[in-house]
Amino acid sequence: MATSTPAPVRFLDHSTPPHIFTLIVLTGIGALSMNIFLPSLPAMTSYFDTDYRLMQLSVALYLAVNAVLQILIGPISDRIGRRPVLLGSLVIFVLATIGCLLAPTIEVFLAFRMVQAVIVAGLVLGRAVVRDMYPADQAASQIGYVTMGMAVVPMIGPAIGGALDETLGWQANFWLLAILGLAVLALTWRDLGETAAPGRGSFRDQVAQYPELLTARRFWGYCLAAAFASGAFFAYLGGAPYVGSEVFGLSAAAVGFYFGAPAVGYFFGNFLSGRFSVRVGINGMILWGTILSAVGLLMSLLLFLLGLKTAIVFFGFMTFVGLGNGMVLPNATSGMLSVRPHLAGTASGLGGAIMIGGGAALSALAGALLTDGNGAYPLILIMLATSILAVISILYTIRRERYVNPG
Repeated sequence: MATSTPAPVRFLDHSTPPHIFTLIVLTGIGALSMNIFLPSLPAMTSYFDTDYRLMQLSVALYLAVNAVLQILIGPISDRIGRRPVLLGSLVIFVLATIGCLLAPTIEVFLAFRMVQAVIVAGLVLGRAVVRDMYPADQAASQIGYVTMGMAVVPMIGPAIGGALDETLGWQANFWLLAILGLAVLALTWRDLGETAAPGRGSFRDQVAQYPELLTARRFWGYCLAAAFASGAFFAYLGGAPYVGSEVFGLSAAAVGFYFGAPAVGYFFGNFLSGRFSVRVGINGMILWGTILSAVGLLMSLLLFLLGLKTAIVFFGFMTFVGLGNGMVLPNATSGMLSVRPHLAGTASGLGGAIMIGGGAALSALAGALLTDGNGAYPLILIMLATSILAVISILYTIRRERYVNPG
């Protein structure tokens, strides 16, 4: 249970809680696994002699398995602790990455790609560890700083991936993931001490506590705000590589460079969360974040309608999506985890599953709607719609809290 005075931390001492650097790395490896190879999707399509829509499933299926795993990882970690779940997940991730490298067909590749999704444990339990160590307001701030550091990874990951693809081929991205996975495994083994006392009862007892969260309107309000806000980004993951390469005719390296635009905004959004969440409050930060994201996408759509259909306009305004997500996600996550603090791991997993599951559907939808002749419009419209729904979700949550707790 979180206290106002967290336990002392000694780096590389697994008898104490983990250093913030370790939490940043754990969350970052998952983000890197998700996006480093995206500029290589066209080349991988040719390598496996398939079509783009099938190759794009390497994103959608990965996200779908992420969602399922988060439902399991949360209660398992509440039951047996954070450390063993994280270490086991890292071992499986490394083996699955090697499987991706050796895959002879697209079907085998997609199977190992789905197993790779186990690395989501780093994101789920990184947040839960923070909530174990800090009370709600401080947790929002700390989660903001952790994910601000994580934002550096998606900022540079696609650029690195595009450069590796052009010089060494798409396999180089997965070799890098395997090597980094081993390094993170060693770091986690040395530094991450257990922060959650093992729960009592069976795994079934842990899962049986889901209704306690699912019937809480506050949990749903924060969960849907996070799901819709991040949904815009996941649609971007599924569609932006196609828009960059097929609509704007960019090279893999150029797609990788432009692709990191939302991560620039995400970095600053998380900085704002770390700096102002305690002062402004969780709800205020979420509201402003959702508004900024929707406004940025609306401006992008208007400029496209005026004829300014350029890569700079498209990717440039995506920084607003990242900025909004950086303000929304740490605060919405802290809100979800604070509803039932004794179920922090379960809440993180369930909330993340809903968020990622919706993201998988939006990613697949973006890939399906982006066809020759439509340009970038389907992707922009999908992202704008989900951003507006995020604004509505947090407005409902604020109204509900004022009704329950007037004054």
